[in-house]
Amino acid sequence: MNRQNFLKMTALAGTAFTILPSKVVFGSPNSKLRLGFIGVGLRGQELLRLSLQRSDVIIPAICDVQPVMIADALKQFENSTHPIPQVYTDSDFSYRDLLVREDIDAVIIATPWEWHYSMALETMEAGKHVGCEVIMGTTVNEHWDIVRKSESTGKQYMMLENVCYRRDVMAILQIIRQGVFGELIHLQGGYQHDLREVKFNDGNQPYGGGVEFGEKGFSEARWRTQHSVNRNGDLYPTHGIGPLSKMLDIHSGNRFTSLVSMASKARGLHEYIVKKGGINHPNAKVNFKLGDMVTTMISTENGETILLQHDTSLPRPYSLGFRVQGTKGLWMDINKSIHIEDVTNAHRWEEAKEWISQFDHPLWKKYSSAAEGAGHGGMDFFVVNAFIEAIKRNEPTPISVYDSAAWSVITPLSEASVANGFTNVPFPDFTDGKWKTGKQYFALDDQY
Repeated sequence: MNRQNFLKMTALAGTAFTILPSKVVFGSPNSKLRLGFIGVGLRGQELLRLSLQRSDVIIPAICDVQPVMIADALKQFENSTHPIPQVYTDSDFSYRDLLVREDIDAVIIATPWEWHYSMALETMEAGKHVGCEVIMGTTVNEHWDIVRKSESTGKQYMMLENVCYRRDVMAILQIIRQGVFGELIHLQGGYQHDLREVKFNDGNQPYGGGVEFGEKGFSEARWRTQHSVNRNGDLYPTHGIGPLSKMLDIHSGNRFTSLVSMASKARGLHEYIVKKGGINHPNAKVNFKLGDMVTTMISTENGETILLQHDTSLPRPYSLGFRVQGTKGLWMDINKSIHIEDVTNAHRWEEAKEWISQFDHPLWKKYSSAAEGAGHGGMDFFVVNAFIEAIKRNEPTPISVYDSAAWSVITPLSEASVANGFTNVPFPDFTDGKWKTGKQYFALDDQY
């Protein structure tokens, strides 16, 4: 069978799947969601900007401890049709004054990682839903606490993992769901991104302003770099594991069962400091614990294997390193290529561009214009839209609290594996067995 005929046949075969009816009845078209924002730094401002573009969102209050970030956020309100919000900024705990308000239904949290756990817990205790940037918590117990709090309060927690909505990734999801790759066997992904100019930034330039971090740093350098000093494991697994999890139907008849991680020696951050600041710079004496390359293998209930890599301290172009391999073929994003047995050339990679176009997800077909200009190539639009629409309609979020916990807990599990000599670590079942009969709510149609 030639490639053109194969694409036509699989597109027709998949039609019934892509036009499944809506999961539940639409909410009122006039309904509005009242959103509060905790954290309006550079990341929070992008989420705020997308929310301000919507007529179905009201933003009564925002919170941040940095006056410069509050000022930038308020400029967005001035350039929109939304009224100026109440501002909470006096202390690290001013967010609690925002949470007691009765005119907020849900809260978006975009603060440093170490604050996510307590802020999310208190938000749900206050009777509000949570849309939180990665990660969920820093210990395994913190992940359990969030899951139990969501269950006990009935309030939803959705990790705002935008890569799940990357256009080519969603097209590959369509290809998987239509059986083109056959039975899935092995998947790969990760976070392979040179962050040295993010981890060291004194604010004199947008990026690359010296080699300062902590109190002398700007934006993420104020808090993110310290994790590389103190911790050794996969500190940022969700960009890779999130999309792969949806491809493997994790919590919908499948689950992660165990994990093992290995970490290389740490050299990259020290050498960067020496290169930029000199051997006598005070930060050249810092001992970074985070290995330059952290590799994690995960097993699943249904027998697939997953490989994740965390690589943020060495010079390299950006890549998430996706690979999806089944009994009939595979796709790799690093070379933007695909191979399908008996369809593509047996000895040569084929460009995946035509396949990605043919299997473009209905969500992207519907919202591509609305997503233009949104952060990260449009992905940010989709993840914000998904959270708002699900909460507004009182429907399950497409990324559940169980998904969020399973993706994020990889960090403390990998730390434990590395610390104990690269040993195997059992994976907690946050669903208490509900994964066996759980329903898939992610991207089943063109809604969200």
